[in-house]
Amino acid sequence: MKLPADFRKRVLAREWLCGTFLNLGSPMTVEIAGLAGFDWLLIDHEHGPGGQDTLLHQLHAASGTPAFPIVRIAMNETPRFKRALDMGALGVMVPYVSTAQEARAAASAMRYPPHGIRGVAKFNRGAGFGADFEEYYAHAHERLVTVIQIETPDAVKNIEEIAAVDGADVLFVGPTDLSYNMGIRDQLESAQFTETLRKVSNAAKNHGKAAGILVHNNALVPKVRDLGYTFTALGSDGGAVRTGLLGFVAALRGK
Repeated sequence: MKLPADFRKRVLAREWLCGTFLNLGSPMTVEIAGLAGFDWLLIDHEHGPGGQDTLLHQLHAASGTPAFPIVRIAMNETPRFKRALDMGALGVMVPYVSTAQEARAAASAMRYPPHGIRGVAKFNRGAGFGADFEEYYAHAHERLVTVIQIETPDAVKNIEEIAAVDGADVLFVGPTDLSYNMGIRDQLESAQFTETLRKVSNAAKNHGKAAGILVHNNALVPKVRDLGYTFTALGSDGGAVRTGLLGFVAALRGK
């Protein structure tokens, strides 16, 4: 498969890029979301129920749409990057990165030698089963996207050093984890949390990176955009299904 030549450039140029989370483990909802008009999709294999076989089918579904598929792995472990990328993920989201050292480990796991430590195999789906390997090998470090999740007070404290890491393309706030770890559960519009969001966004801008976030409330979209967040996701497939079904029940019951 061909690596898109411009998407990472658009990310680093801080273009407004819209995404959503896909946590049902369903190839069908990946395809529906990809055809809906999102710029990127987050296939969630940290909290979602999918396994390796599910991921392959989800990536198959994404490839039939214009959307850029990113996989959230469960942990910052080198083999997890290799599996997702070899299957055809075009980006990886890495949870709970709290130090520059952890961010460097993630960036290195994304890249083949001499740029990193990703294991080399020519026959994989990401490299077109060998047919596109030379181009893939030459450009993967320039075109794959690494999304670093900021979810702890330590990550915020170290945010300038994390943002300075080559290959840490997006500093992506996980608002639920971060607010819980800060001791202000779900207070996403509080002054304290807003100031933290501003600190992350400023660090990203200072180092030529993008700031990203997931929001669950439509009203928060303009707020995070004003704060400088450009790689922004709204909602999830699971949330959309639940909201839709609850609406159907309410209508049927006359509520």
